[in-house]
Formats: sequence, C-alpha cells, structure tokens
Amino acid sequence: MIVVANRGPFSFTRREDGSLATRRGAGGVVSALLPLLSGRPDTTWIAAAIAPGDRLAAARGEQVVEEIHLHLLDLDPELSRLHYDVVSNATLWFLHHGLFDLIRQPRFDRRFRAAWEGYVEVNRAFADRVVGVAAEHEIALVQDYQLALVPGLVRSRRPDLRVVHFTHTPFCGPNSIRVLPDDVATTLCGSMASVPCGFHTRRWARAYEASTREVLGDDADIAPWFVASLGPDAAALEEVAASPEARASGRDLDDLVGDRAVILRTDRIEPSKNVVRGFLAYDLLLEQHPEWRERVVFVALVYPSRQGRPEYLAYAQEIEQAVDRVNERWGTDGWVPVLLDTRDDFPRSVAGLTRYDVLLVNAMRDGLNLVAKEGPLLNRRDGVVCLSPGAGAFDELREAVLPVHPFDLTQTADALHRALSMPPAERAALAGRLRDLAAARSPSDWLADLVAHAEGEEPSR
Repeated sequence: MIVVANRGPFSFTRREDGSLATRRGAGGVVSALLPLLSGRPDTTWIAAAIAPGDRLAAARGEQVVEEIHLHLLDLDPELSRLHYDVVSNATLWFLHHGLFDLIRQPRFDRRFRAAWEGYVEVNRAFADRVVGVAAEHEIALVQDYQLALVPGLVRSRRPDLRVVHFTHTPFCGPNSIRVLPDDVATTLCGSMASVPCGFHTRRWARAYEASTREVLGDDADIAPWFVASLGPDAAALEEVAASPEARASGRDLDDLVGDRAVILRTDRIEPSKNVVRGFLAYDLLLEQHPEWRERVVFVALVYPSRQGRPEYLAYAQEIEQAVDRVNERWGTDGWVPVLLDTRDDFPRSVAGLTRYDVLLVNAMRDGLNLVAKEGPLLNRRDGVVCLSPGAGAFDELREAVLPVHPFDLTQTADALHRALSMPPAERAALAGRLRDLAAARSPSDWLADLVAHAEGEEPSR
C-alpha cells in the first residue's frame, strides 16, 4: 500500500553527529493513519520534504521508520510555495470553503498561471515517484486537494495500480467550480474523475459529482464516488487526557474559571472556522440574558495557521479585537468573560474538551470537523455541543447536538442559552447519545473503506 500525502508521518532533524532524529508529524491524515500503518513493512508513504531536516533525509534516500518506507520529495522551495501557498491554500481552499469575496478575488493573471504550472509540476513529481516505486497492482491512497492531479497522472502511466483519491475538505458546487479558469477546472475534475473519490459526507460527494458533470459534461465517464467519514482514535485521546501535560492544563483551567460554566472552542485561526462570529454571539447572549454574567466563561483555545497569508494575519487581529470588545463591555474585577489562549498546545486543548459545559463549533464550511466528535468522547461533564450544519460532522451527529446557523448571531446566542440552561437529566441523555454517535466510526473503519473502494468492493458495514 502506498499513501500519498503532502505531509509525511515523520519529520527529521540533524543531530550533532550527522545522524537523523525523527519525531511524529503533524496533521489529521498523519494522526489517523500512522497508528494503523506503523509496523507494517508493506507500507510506503510519499510526502514533501518540508523542514531542513526533511530535505537532508530526502537527499539520503528512502527512510524506514517504524517499518514505513518513507520517500520524501525535495522540491524546489519556490515551486513548493506556488503549489502550496498560492494554488492549494489561497485558491482551492478558498474555493471549496466559500471564502472568496468575488467582487475582488480571485484574479487569475500571469502570476496565477505561473503558480498553476508550479501546482502541476509538484503533482507530477508525486506521480513520478508513485509510478517509480509501486509494485504491480498496488493500492495507492492519494490524500486531499493539494494532490488532486496525481490520480490522473498515475492512471495514464500505470493503469494497473488501484488508486483512490480522498478529499478531506468540502467540495464546491457547480456554480462555484466555474470560478476557476476553464482549463484548470477541466484538469482538476478530469483527474479526480479517473479514480474512485471519497469524501467525509454525502453532501460534499454530491457537490463533487455535480461540479464534475458541469465541467466535463453529462456524458463524461466519472468513476464512482463514495462516503467514508473519519472517526476519532478514542484510545489515543484518552492517553493524551491522562498525560501529565493535560492534567496540569486542566488544573490551570480550573483555577482560572472556578465553578463557572465553560463555553469552549478549540480551532485553528482560520476564517472558515468562524471564530469572530462566535464571540459576537456570546456578546449577544450576555446582553439578552444578564443572568449569565459572571456565571460563565468563554474559553477560546485557538492556535495560529498559515501565518504567511495576509488574510490569516488579519483574521487573527480581528479575533483579538472581538475578545477585547467583549471583555471591556462586560468584564468585572473578578470576572473575565473571554479567556483567549493562542498557543499551539494539543494537551491543553484535550484538557479543555474534558471540562466544557458547552462546546461551540460554528464553522461556515468544514469537510468534517473532528473536534465535534472528539469533544463528546473526552468530556466529563455531560457537555452540550452547539454544531453548525456547515460542518460535515453535523450529518452524523445532528440528532444529539444543538444546531447553530453559522451566520445567525441571534440563533447562535439562543442555542448557547439553551445549552447552558438545559436540565441535568436532558443533558445526560443527549451527551450519552452523542458519545455513541461520535464513537461509531474509527480511523480503522475509514482506512478499510478506502482500501475496499480501491479494490473495487463495497465495504462491509
């Protein structure tokens, strides 16, 4: 089996004696797959070399760590920037999450064309490595929007390989796909249509099919799509929750909030996560329901993302300004309404998930949002989840969450009030059902589905 992903399962640093030290990589794909693939000598992972240590490892050839055969591609830094920053993150991410201000952006000019060529070249480099190392009829699991051209490039040269592409983000609809230049849309959709494509929800899969039909035509030959939702690794989460770091963070949080109720959010600082509107809804809650003043604290554990993008830096400033406004308006000598922590600290986030009374996930659009599943498995207080229908996880959890419209501040404030006011028996029943729904899928289920569709079989349920 070959996994093809932009990020590798391990990162490397150079020791003083010239040898390489390894540590586990970051990202949702790595977290989901690495525990399942470690110790399997039949696994190859192809990824980009990102840090200087990764580039040194790439220069030394294939690395074998925990029996995974790791191939790192030492790509030209400028080529990587064009592929990852300009096309993947500033174009495709914004397209699929509905983030473009279409009056002003995007603008497809000569600079974009140069970036698009970079995107093509990087995808070709990944495809070349797949073609070069794959055994006959081997399975190749290609991950996400950064590598959307790999399936078509591989299929054209190695039709014997069993290739699947999985998209972890939403997929835009048929009107939005036309925002892209015609040749770009045709190339993307044509590549993905050549192999089975998977998504976390039927909603995104149908949007993909509609967009692909719009671009390629109603008579186009499109490989079947499938739905395979990812679930949390419950054992790994509990291990983190029991760690000294998480326990210390939990004690710190208890000291800060005391016996007050906690509204929690834990997200990347990312515009699609809709963080600012969450604070605006909380402000409205405190205005309309004065009984909650000094009785609740909004704990926001958010961490930086894509700091090279001006939109993300500006959004981080908006978050801080929104927090300041709420705290200045409602804060007292003994009460800070919003506690904002922008450290990237996973044990701290896990500690917060064990402690919340209300978890707010009000994303505008999200491929899944694993936090909405992780929270119910970790929480110790029968916490209520307020979840946006824009998150893919809503499709699975809807019967046991309170929906929050991502753009409706009044409705979100009302949902927060209802969650905080819910009688204990109702909270316990809702939390129990939510735990069952959140635990229904595991990473191994997700991987088994991908393999089954690569083999042309319907997965067993």
